[in-house]
Amino acid sequence: MARPKRTAKAPGIAVGDVCEAMERIAPTHLAQEWDNVGLLLGDRRASVRRTLLAIDLMNDVVAEAVRERCEMVVAYHPPIFKAIRRLTSPGLDSGDAVLRCARSSIAIYSPHTALDAADGGTNDVIAGLCGLTGSHSIEQPAGDIERNCKLVVFVPADAADTVADAMFASGAGRIGDYEKCSFRIGGTGTFRGSESTQPAVGQRGRYETVDEIRLEAITPRRLLYEVVTALRGAHPYEEPAFDVYPLQDEPGPGIGRHGPLPRPITLAALSRKLTKATGATGVQIVGDAGRTVSRAVICAGAAGSLPFGVPLDGEHVVITGEMRHHDALAIVRRGSSAIALGHWASEKPVLATLADAIRTGLPALEVLISAADRDPFTSV
Repeated sequence: MARPKRTAKAPGIAVGDVCEAMERIAPTHLAQEWDNVGLLLGDRRASVRRTLLAIDLMNDVVAEAVRERCEMVVAYHPPIFKAIRRLTSPGLDSGDAVLRCARSSIAIYSPHTALDAADGGTNDVIAGLCGLTGSHSIEQPAGDIERNCKLVVFVPADAADTVADAMFASGAGRIGDYEKCSFRIGGTGTFRGSESTQPAVGQRGRYETVDEIRLEAITPRRLLYEVVTALRGAHPYEEPAFDVYPLQDEPGPGIGRHGPLPRPITLAALSRKLTKATGATGVQIVGDAGRTVSRAVICAGAAGSLPFGVPLDGEHVVITGEMRHHDALAIVRRGSSAIALGHWASEKPVLATLADAIRTGLPALEVLISAADRDPFTSV
């Protein structure tokens, strides 16, 4: 594989800058709950001029990173996944490669299922090779998203600004890059306090009406206690009235894609097209090769139970890397079909797209795609 010509790079790029660029490309909150994504090894303050992209962090890839003087590797599959009990070399697990990176001060970042779910990520690349139009996610992300609620409080008009400022100072009212966001509408509040009360407006034991403002502000759930405490402290009433409404998360990209193919095509023809586009070897199909399909379900890597979130029928083809025997039988029972490109082969095409995205975000960073990274399966 031809290497890009080395050019002088502007200093000042840090590992943390690459992490931030990756967060924009494949936000980590899109990853599956069981996954381990993000910066897995390295000092965020360390300088980086060259980074190497690979699917799997094998020892040959580490040797290539050292040879090419790369200070960082973006490895699609996390080499640190379960708890590590020891790091030794030589070794028979991924800890060996991680230790070699640590010795050479090479940082490791893994996007995995965050990149699968992201717009323009792993599944979208395969969908693009199929010519899929108007595709949609199969599942929404289940990661640790910042969850919000709406806090509504009723306050006398002359105290609305004071209460709002206290809520804002505690973290309420932030929407994207905007702060101090609220909505206010006037109305009439009513109450009658018992003899034990000390009302700020009116008299105890008497029915009162007060001109009030309904004040609304978005509040992160993790800050709700602090915001309510600030609200109570700033509110003139002895017992302020407020409501908390849980909010549905904003729809976003998720795992898998499904949608119509540009035109009906036989299973065999689509398989040949994808084999040529991905360079996959040992492609397998489930179903009649002569069957015509018009809708695709994309599940890069391993399909598992994911495609069964779509009501499959004879028009559907599931395009994945690999699937279990019993999942293939379930596809057959539904009268559908499938193409298994190979796990590595279904994910490798995203690296070129990822490289372009990183270069766009960090033009001073030199990005290489590994030549040593390869499919562990070969054809005979």
